Amino acid sequence: MAHLDWPYEAAVPASGGTRPFRQRGSNLVLDFHGDPLRAGLCVFSDGNHHMALENAVQAFLAANPDAVDVFYSTTPPAPLIDALLGGGLAIGNLTLSRKPDVFIGPGPVLDKLVDGGLMAAHTPFAESRGNVLLVLKGNPKGITGIADLIADDVTLAISNPDTEKASFGIYRDTLVGLAGATGVDAKALEEMISREGAGTVFSSTIHHREIPELLADGRADVAVLYYHLALRYTRIFPETFEMIGLGGVPDGARSQANPTTRYHIGLINGGGRWGPRFEAFMLSGEARLLYERHGLQSPG
Repeated sequence: MAHLDWPYEAAVPASGGTRPFRQRGSNLVLDFHGDPLRAGLCVFSDGNHHMALENAVQAFLAANPDAVDVFYSTTPPAPLIDALLGGGLAIGNLTLSRKPDVFIGPGPVLDKLVDGGLMAAHTPFAESRGNVLLVLKGNPKGITGIADLIADDVTLAISNPDTEKASFGIYRDTLVGLAGATGVDAKALEEMISREGAGTVFSSTIHHREIPELLADGRADVAVLYYHLALRYTRIFPETFEMIGLGGVPDGARSQANPTTRYHIGLINGGGRWGPRFEAFMLSGEARLLYERHGLQSPG
């Protein structure tokens, strides 16, 4: 079974005295970054823009060294909200009780925090550019577009409709909308992706880590993904993956059937000492440029 060698991600690089401890399959934590004990700022964020967020927290910390570190998470929002409202989050046998100063996620998710009195308001700061297909390098199944996804010998990887409703909804709407626009049987395609089985495999919890692994170890032939995620994978694993454009993305005029997602930011209970500064930074031109380098854009 093939595995991807993911790069280290954090606001502060691991020091020479830090002992690495990673065991794939039993002890490998990729979406909790930094030191929760030393960090002056804690950020809970949805994860699919994690590569841009990493650069943002690094730039923020360089300008605000007294914050010491930024501890940030990049999982789907649901477990983070449960951790915020409850006693914390159990990561295997490790319990994380640190509460966030800042929460980042889709607007409807943050609306719930406003309704619950934990957040006064939130603001959009970035937006995806649409969705594409990702395949193994060399495209062994010769996939060129939507019509190829319903072939008998092709398995599609897509995020889980129960644990990652937001991304699954975007991907489903993209595939079904573009199918109808290109003469493919949209109903048959929607039925295929509505349940796991012949032709479709779901991620379980964190699709921005699991989907490329499904492709790399041969359990799927193609995936539908945010353009910025596919861009990330082709950059860090250039010998493993390649991208196929979809509905005008990344080249050409994006089809209205290829929807985008906005990312919002807000302070939890005022954000403490560093939260307001970080929010201001994420709304700045510097952060916008960092996100653009990773294939995202300013909210339209």
